[in-house]
Amino acid sequence: MKSKKLLGLITLTAVVAVTLAACGGGKKSGSDNKSVETEDISKFTMTVKNDKEAIKGGTLDVAVASDTQFKGLFSEVYYQDAFDNYYMRPTHEGLFSYDDDFVITDDGAAKLDLDVDNKKATITLKKDVKWSDGEPVTADDLIYPYEVIGNKDYTGIRYDDDFMNVVGMDEYHDGKADAISGIKKVDDQTIEVTYKEMNPGMLQLSGGVYTSAIPKHVFKDIPIKDQEKSDAVRKNPVTFGPYYMSKIVTGESVEYLPNEHYYQGKPKLDKIVFTNVPTASIVEAVKAKKYDLVYSMPTDNYPTYKDSEGYQMLGREELAYTYVGFKLGTYDKEKGEVIMNPDAKMADVKLRQAMGYAMDNDAIGQKFYNGLRTGATTLIPPIFKTLHNTDVKGYQYDLDKAKKILDDAGYKDTDGDGLRENPKGEKLQINFASMAGGETAQPLADYYLQQWKEIGLDVKLATGRLIDFQAFYDKVKNDDPEIDVFQAAWSVNSAPSPAGLYGRNAAFNYSRFASEENDKLLKAIDSKASFDDKKRKEAYDAWQKYMFEEAPVIPTLYRNEIMPVNDRVKSFTWNYEDTRDYYGIELTAEKR
Repeated sequence: MKSKKLLGLITLTAVVAVTLAACGGGKKSGSDNKSVETEDISKFTMTVKNDKEAIKGGTLDVAVASDTQFKGLFSEVYYQDAFDNYYMRPTHEGLFSYDDDFVITDDGAAKLDLDVDNKKATITLKKDVKWSDGEPVTADDLIYPYEVIGNKDYTGIRYDDDFMNVVGMDEYHDGKADAISGIKKVDDQTIEVTYKEMNPGMLQLSGGVYTSAIPKHVFKDIPIKDQEKSDAVRKNPVTFGPYYMSKIVTGESVEYLPNEHYYQGKPKLDKIVFTNVPTASIVEAVKAKKYDLVYSMPTDNYPTYKDSEGYQMLGREELAYTYVGFKLGTYDKEKGEVIMNPDAKMADVKLRQAMGYAMDNDAIGQKFYNGLRTGATTLIPPIFKTLHNTDVKGYQYDLDKAKKILDDAGYKDTDGDGLRENPKGEKLQINFASMAGGETAQPLADYYLQQWKEIGLDVKLATGRLIDFQAFYDKVKNDDPEIDVFQAAWSVNSAPSPAGLYGRNAAFNYSRFASEENDKLLKAIDSKASFDDKKRKEAYDAWQKYMFEEAPVIPTLYRNEIMPVNDRVKSFTWNYEDTRDYYGIELTAEKR
């Protein structure tokens, strides 16, 4: 799945396309005598409006609002978070084009043919697709990502159920075979991949058929264990998108020049510059007209910049959700699977459920995010109109219910200090990890601590403070014992199968939850039977209900996002996979 990304509380596109209309006004909402201006995301547009004549060339300045330096892992195989992915937008184009429902079409660099009965996918490159160094993109470049990700020396996090589903991948990964038997090179432009099982998500972008190529001629002489640290990933990536990275200042900025070899023709701009900008200064930067586009614009202070002179505000439902996760075990990297710990502090489902009912996420969305976030109910957001289970109402705010759950489960205050001990009568301190960044991070964390104290739980910040984005995810993915509960966010993709985030073999399964029932339900979602729309819906509904009941993670907020775009920008649509839009983007003035 290309689009699984870690988000900094700032990374599932709609099966049914989302139609966004022209920008409109908000409405008033709120309580406690505080009026909060809220916005209706359906009244925003994703397409820039600019009828002026374009100039020739020019430099596009783009800001990425972030309170941490980007890692600079500029490879589809190695990048992990949304921030690196932002910087990859003008350069790292996927193999496939797609329609409004994210079904793969034949207009991209390659076309896909599925043979469901024989469980095979054929991927055929267009002729004359070239890398930014002028070398042709070949079938070897399509096969090489499988060989890297499936190799036992691979240092990234993408070896998951999608890759294990390829015939022969297990033997290759275990070192019992030198090649992957299920991948066949048909000719210089074509490969054939045979799968153990096929599912309807494979018809969609990032739904199980890998969507990227890697320049084998660049990487083949770099040992796989060393690739993540190599210049080919960090300093001079070779790509086949409309632009290439010409200068990288690690953690700070990236400059891009037109890819003269781009298969659709030379793009319009002379140069693009992406710059890392702290969230505390991004609003002033917009008001000073320093940037043409802004990614990851904070929504918690939207009223302070919504009317900025010289800008249009694009808006859309975000392919993401925020959640609270409970650490229930560890990840065995050697076996490549989650190991549940029955003695984990958060192992009691009743404790997790009670903490869920103590959170008023609807109020958080209104008061902290001006209505640009809304209370979440299931792990399949409603942007997936046909797959979101509307019968699951989620953990709706109910302090009395939370307290009763704890009482019935034996969590009681036995020493009169106002805080509950565990059912064994032992002190219970829960360590909660949350990320630093933006104006709401601290008050939001404080709110959760306060609410959990309201139901008698002693919850404290892990490390005693908010944690920097990169350090936070390092701790979470390495199962730091200092963390019992954490608040994070997922950016997900256009094929919403949850196996890559919650499967037994998924490194991204940060709660470390696994069960035979979860295995069965996930398998049903990704089965051949799910090519039947009714059975697919039933499978998704059953999994959402199960995850609500088990609560290894509790979704808290569905998210919407805003992109300020300067009035001099022309021919840009903020698509969910927007690399292709950088080919046509233009400017209508030399200066902002």
